[in-house]
Amino acid sequence: MDKAHEAFADLVAAQQRQASRLALYLLRDVSDADEAVQDAFVKVFTHITSYREDLSFEAWFTRILANTCRDRKKARRRRGRWELSGIDDHPEYGTRVERAVSNAPTPEDLVLGAELRRTVMAAIDALPERQRTVLLLCHAEGQSPREVGALTGLNESTVRVHLFRALRKLKAALEGSRVHR
Repeated sequence: MDKAHEAFADLVAAQQRQASRLALYLLRDVSDADEAVQDAFVKVFTHITSYREDLSFEAWFTRILANTCRDRKKARRRRGRWELSGIDDHPEYGTRVERAVSNAPTPEDLVLGAELRRTVMAAIDALPERQRTVLLLCHAEGQSPREVGALTGLNESTVRVHLFRALRKLKAALEGSRVHR
């Protein structure tokens, strides 16, 4: 049992950074991403006996993490229908205290940056799920189409097609936007 705990601790240490980064890209919320990563590790720990050795462990874990993030997004949308949040608590703008003591960007920079960020994220969110996943894994995670294919179960050529289409749709969406620079 001690060896199993030790091996799992090594596994968590090896996967933590990449898992956190991917969850943050998928969820765009730090606390949700942290919780999703923890949930994914718990699922791995409890379902390790169902691991098939014909898949790489990274691919299996990434699928578990991606499904966990997808479930959290669905739950967030359901909760969002019932909750109202004000600008004072919005994570994109920070708390009132953080905004008051910050010497960084001007309010205009913050507004323009937030508007551009919303536009880009809305364009990414409008992509079909498979294209969005391929785009984020290739460009945000820096993985090759071959690696993305292994993680998603798609052929490398299919990954390239999804990536091409996603980039074309993003370009068209951002060119039509008034915040495109």
